[in-house]
Amino acid sequence: MTTIDITEKTLADTLENNDIVFVDFWAGWCGPCRMFAPTYEAASQKHPDITFAKVDTEAEQALAAAAGITSIPNLMAFRDKTLVFSQPGALNATGLEQVIEGVKNLDMTKLRAEAEQQQA
Repeated sequence: MTTIDITEKTLADTLENNDIVFVDFWAGWCGPCRMFAPTYEAASQKHPDITFAKVDTEAEQALAAAAGITSIPNLMAFRDKTLVFSQPGALNATGLEQVIEGVKNLDMTKLRAEAEQQQA
């Protein structure tokens, strides 16, 4: 699967209709973003069971602001509509693969239980 472009209008539907979604916040003028793009695209080909999305922070400034993006590239991962990873900076292929495997192997039942305990 190739990467898809996400907008403020399509983010909610993308999260609703996919179990795992990775979102790369980027901009065309950003050198590290351009360097990370081929690594991200290759991961999308390797993991067709995951949705890989991109947000152009220049075109989607309101979405980037709502997501709290202050530095790019910034990678976020959602599992079952829950933000489970967020980190600025470009990852190499090995680092990205480690994040992907970590997200895939998360125990969401345990994660939700811990979140509920913290709210109580």
